[in-house]
Amino acid sequence: MTQAVLVVNAGSSSLKFSLFAIEAGELTPRLSGIVEELAGHARFHAKDAVGQPLDEHHWRAEQPPGHRGATEFLRDWLAHHLDGLQLIGVGHRVVHGGTHFARPVQVTPETIPQLEALTPLAPLHQPYNVLGITAAMAAAPGLPQVACFDTAFHRSQPALAQMFALPRRLADAGIRRYGFHGLSFEYIASVLPRYDAKAAAGRSIVLHLGNGASMCAIHNGKSVAATTGFSAVEGLPMGTRSGSIDPGVVLYLQDEMKLSTQEVERILYKESGLLGVSGIASDMRTLLGSDDPHAQEAVELFCYRIGRELGSLAAALGGLDAIVFTGGIGEHAAPIRERVCQHAAWLGVQFDTVANATHGPRISLTDSAVSAWVIPTDEERTIARHTLELLS
Repeated sequence: MTQAVLVVNAGSSSLKFSLFAIEAGELTPRLSGIVEELAGHARFHAKDAVGQPLDEHHWRAEQPPGHRGATEFLRDWLAHHLDGLQLIGVGHRVVHGGTHFARPVQVTPETIPQLEALTPLAPLHQPYNVLGITAAMAAAPGLPQVACFDTAFHRSQPALAQMFALPRRLADAGIRRYGFHGLSFEYIASVLPRYDAKAAAGRSIVLHLGNGASMCAIHNGKSVAATTGFSAVEGLPMGTRSGSIDPGVVLYLQDEMKLSTQEVERILYKESGLLGVSGIASDMRTLLGSDDPHAQEAVELFCYRIGRELGSLAAALGGLDAIVFTGGIGEHAAPIRERVCQHAAWLGVQFDTVANATHGPRISLTDSAVSAWVIPTDEERTIARHTLELLS
């Protein structure tokens, strides 16, 4: 019987899944889907390996499934759609691994409190990641569960790159730069040799641009520096997150404007970024299609900040061989890639307008000193691979 691995990504209001068959040692996608609006008008959609709709289900608003109900539904649904596959484990995306988890781990009852203790470091993600794991453990007792961490890839960074200039007692308490989107960066690092062997063995900057956005400097497949740090709000402006701001702004909001910690958190995480600057939307597609000057300013600020960070990360690498775009915006928004590459001309990027219009994969001229690529990310495959390796 062919074995399979299930990948689960539990968010605050959704439960995403992907099923991979293990064939001749390779991972082959079979199914994927999502349960959305877990606390309201919940909807289930599934599609097959080529993206064709496979099934759907709806819940009444007065009887939302929540994470546990959605997981039980998925268990029962998969029982009728495995088509002879034997499920050997479930891999989960967990945003924060803290200082303790530097690699994927098989979850035990002792692991859960350790993951829950990291909630203050990622309050908008960690509780739901853990809830997805506990729901899966309850729905399928005895089936191995594996936690894969978005921070783990960045543990290869030099010690200085992980430090803040704060009193050492605070560093000892875990206040340091962690970095995020590691599962995406790890995937890109693993496939970059297929596109550019020189860059894969040398110095590259990967831009994971989506509703959450960050950049990572990678040297020979290892993380050297990243734009995100202690929290996923640092670095680039994002869909609704502010990105890096002067810490004095937070103090001013609390001391002078008398805002509570919760109010400041809401501003930084949910009311800022592209949404805050534009006053229109957090979706880049909407902003690019708008002629409102505030929308255009939000786009320009996004690209300007990326350009600034390119210089910083190139300095951390001591040079640059390639830049790689990935994530929803990075893979699909040609105008953003064009503006970013124009900002990077001084680094040696010679932009190919024609290739960019068709989304690459190479969007720089062949004689460009620094190559530029569009490579779709696959965090689910990274999680599935880690799960298979750990259970093997």
